[in-house]
Amino acid sequence: MKSLIKILLSTALFLLSLNASGKDMQILKDTTSIRLIRQGIDRIYNFRFSEAGAIFAKIDKRHPGHPVTYLLKGMEIYWENFPLMPASPARKSFEESLHKCIDLSENKQKQTEEPEYLLINLCARGLLLLFYTDNGLSFEAFPLIGGTYQGIRSSFDYTSVFSDFNYFTGIFNYYREVYPVLYPVYKPLTIIIPRGDKLAGIKQLRIAAGSAIVLRAEALIFLSQIFLNYENNIQQSLFYCMTLHELYPDNPSYEEEYIKNLLLSKQYDKAESQLLSHESNLSNSFFRAQFTILNGILKEKKYHDYKTASQLYLTGIKDISVYGNYDREFSAFAYYGLSRISESTGDKYNTKQYRKLGDELADFKKINFD
Repeated sequence: MKSLIKILLSTALFLLSLNASGKDMQILKDTTSIRLIRQGIDRIYNFRFSEAGAIFAKIDKRHPGHPVTYLLKGMEIYWENFPLMPASPARKSFEESLHKCIDLSENKQKQTEEPEYLLINLCARGLLLLFYTDNGLSFEAFPLIGGTYQGIRSSFDYTSVFSDFNYFTGIFNYYREVYPVLYPVYKPLTIIIPRGDKLAGIKQLRIAAGSAIVLRAEALIFLSQIFLNYENNIQQSLFYCMTLHELYPDNPSYEEEYIKNLLLSKQYDKAESQLLSHESNLSNSFFRAQFTILNGILKEKKYHDYKTASQLYLTGIKDISVYGNYDREFSAFAYYGLSRISESTGDKYNTKQYRKLGDELADFKKINFD
């Protein structure tokens, strides 16, 4: 379910990267606005939020009251406050922006049936769903799911109009086939869903990663996750992470994915270089905690400095624990490391206990740095 919700979120970038010339595409006929949108999203992904806000203000001036301006605001709030938590002061403005976007889009769509407004509607719904599911807010998510799925089904009618739909169709084709196999509990839910094509899905994602403008980043991260978590191909995963990091070098989320893949592929010198060049510059405590755990893996694996590694693991677990569901993956990495260190000292009890804690948190237990 969580992967499906992430797929829905990713539609939030379709509008921003389309090159189509459909007859009702008002904002997409405006080449200046398209250029501004691309520039603004690039600023968001490089964590230059004040610059992004200034660019989006220009878009709002050119298209006052257009629902896309509320979508862009919601995206900016989401990334600037990442990870966005239920108790965050920014939550209210985030939700208000996206609900306003949905309302405007649906009203416009009823009047004109423009694909533009269908896409914007799906954008806002997807971003809200990601926030709700990542924070375990199922009650808030359920009312959005039905309408979002129906909108996505309708969007297939426009695959010949929107070039970047290779990304969306790629995600659908791949996960429609993989998910029911890996998680049989979801198989009954797929009976009414059209079949996919795993190989076609990867091919479509690669097309998006190579030619999409804003959507390129989303295609790259999904390709990396697919090859790491499902296809057991660390070198392909590393390639897409490296490409993403080179596109957005100031994005700490993309950098930690790159370092994680370097460590998994045992390229410890490169991983250390990346850690040393950016770790001290992190102002976000969530990313600092992730980098602390990555540094623990480096100390354990490259230097066999188990004392320092243990300290880093425990510090990282403590610091990231305040982030709710967002702490699971990296806490699991730390517990796996503590289990290995305990085993090296003959501590059978803690070897077992730490491994159990890691298994309870990890979605992909084979990604453990063993």
